[in-house]
Order: sequence, then C-alpha cells, then structure tokens
Amino acid sequence: MRQGRRAPLDGARAPGDHRPVTILLYVLGAAALLAGLAGVVLPAIPGSALLVAGALLVAWAEGFTRVSGFTVGVCAVLGLAIWMVDLAAGVLGARAFGASRWAVIGSSVGLVAGLFLGLPGIVLGPAVGALVFEYARDPNFERALKAGAGAFVGFVLGSAVKVALSFVLVGVLLLALVL
Repeated sequence: MRQGRRAPLDGARAPGDHRPVTILLYVLGAAALLAGLAGVVLPAIPGSALLVAGALLVAWAEGFTRVSGFTVGVCAVLGLAIWMVDLAAGVLGARAFGASRWAVIGSSVGLVAGLFLGLPGIVLGPAVGALVFEYARDPNFERALKAGAGAFVGFVLGSAVKVALSFVLVGVLLLALVL
C-alpha cells in the first residue's frame, strides 16, 4: 500500500500548494471591496469598478466554485448600475429643479473643487457650483438657488441609491460564499 506524500517539516511547501496565492487573492479582493465601498461615496475613487474587481478576485481565490461566473456577472451588472446612477443623479436632480446646462456643468466643477475641502466640500460642492454657474448665466438668484437645491437633492438621493446598490452587491457576494 502506497503512502501519500507529506509536506517536509522544515516549513517548505509541497509542490502544487496554492494557499499563499489563494490568501493573497482573498486579501486583495477584500481590500478592493472596502475601497469600492468608500469609492461609492468619494468621487475620486472608482467605487463600482473596485467592487466588481473585488468580487472577481474573491471568485478567483476560491476557484469560481461557490462564487460562480454568474455571481460575478450579477456583481458586474450591479456595478454598472452604480456607475450609471453616479453619472445621472446630479444631472437629473438639477434638471428636475429646472436648472440649465450651465448649472449641471457647475455642479460637476463644484464636485471636483469640493474634493479638496473634505466631506463638507463633497456634499456641498455640487450645490454651490450649480448655484454659481446658474447665477453667472442668468443673474436671477432665486433661479440659481433652485438649481443648487436640485443638484444637492440629486447628489443626496444618488448617493443613497449607490450605497444601497453597493450593499446589495456585497450581499450577493457574501451569500454566494456562505450558501
């Protein structure tokens, strides 16, 4: 009767032992998921892409057995939805309140400028940008204030939807790992 090969006692791994790579993939996947969750709220980080990359890394780490290609596909569709909400939320919010194209551009400029001012800048930057650009186009303060409010409402509602979709994506991934 033939005995199975045992790993050497000196700490060396047997040929074909892929545990270090698997652990690395899990760690990279978890890091990408955490960075993706942060990126859903912080505009400078590509949150949806990192969430999908994290799902792919976790699936790869466990050989696409529990987290299948279908699950990664569902995560990719959710990531695409997050990205689309990100693009459309501020514009739709500003448009819903009657803002012009200038206000929409101002909202984007305000968002970029707000990145340098921390969380208050990220939240208020789009509204201030929309207000300033709308007022520069037409010096009607009431209309400009309405455009800024629309950009703010769009940003807040869009952020809430993005966070919710992000947690759905992570939940789908965790369910696939557990079930």
